[in-house]
Amino acid sequence: MTPIRIALVGLGKIARDQHCPALAGNPAFELVAGASPHSRIEGLPCYPDIESMFDHVSPISAVALCTTPQVRFETARYALAQGCDVLLEKPPGRAVSEVTALRGLAERQGAVLYASWHSRHARAVGAARSWLAGRRLRDVSVHWQEDVRVWHPGQRWIWQPGGLGVFDPGINALSILTQLVSGSLALREAVLSYPENCETPIAADLQLADCDDTPIRMTLDFLHAGEPRWDIRVVTDAGCLLLTHGGRDLEIDGRPWEVERGEEYPSLYAHFADLIGLRRSDVDLAPLQLVADAFLCGRRVEVAPFIEPAIRS
Repeated sequence: MTPIRIALVGLGKIARDQHCPALAGNPAFELVAGASPHSRIEGLPCYPDIESMFDHVSPISAVALCTTPQVRFETARYALAQGCDVLLEKPPGRAVSEVTALRGLAERQGAVLYASWHSRHARAVGAARSWLAGRRLRDVSVHWQEDVRVWHPGQRWIWQPGGLGVFDPGINALSILTQLVSGSLALREAVLSYPENCETPIAADLQLADCDDTPIRMTLDFLHAGEPRWDIRVVTDAGCLLLTHGGRDLEIDGRPWEVERGEEYPSLYAHFADLIGLRRSDVDLAPLQLVADAFLCGRRVEVAPFIEPAIRS
């Protein structure tokens, strides 16, 4: 089978650390080019923007967009207009309406659009979902806490409109949660903590519920010192489930549960290849909609300014 000629747009840390190795290990794809105004990848033809990349490289069948959310819509619209299949890094856009419009454009173009949620591909998420099937939920708590100064050093875009702030990692938790809990989730209450000098929140507390009114509490913190905590605990009528390390590890009633080995991004690209083969899009907006609802309904609390540590030379 002829490999899918794919290009990367946005060549930052996530592209280098995750997308490039996953593509290199998947024979269904051939990485042929990259585009970024600031970065280059050695050995790969790279261009300052997506337009010049398409001018110089042909054919390109698919594009993976790893840009910041603020420029995702225009870039995706251009790629779809060229007839390309498109993978969107999370979050798929800065607004629900943007991604809805892209989905409509993909349908008209006959292109595949994949709003990828990499945390859903964490190795223990599928096993957790299977274990929960048929069990009645009693209580759910989510703790998603990390140090932004470690995970996003110097990245000012995250504090600007569309950058999501603490919801940039928090949406990963929501992407898993919306896989584990059957039916739709409803946001009941949100408290968002904004530093005086930022336009996105640095912490958040959310109250949600499922169709059976199961209480779901979520705590997000971008100033968490020490090891990150990415946990989801689900109490059911037949035991307690604990997902840790962002969905990598699973415990049932305090005992480790064996899960198959696997990595997020190789699994993500395997799914993208399947979607392309089937000519089917996958655009689930539930995690992004819940974030949008939090911004729409949440109570704003002002906190101390965020001070970025000086970068040592």
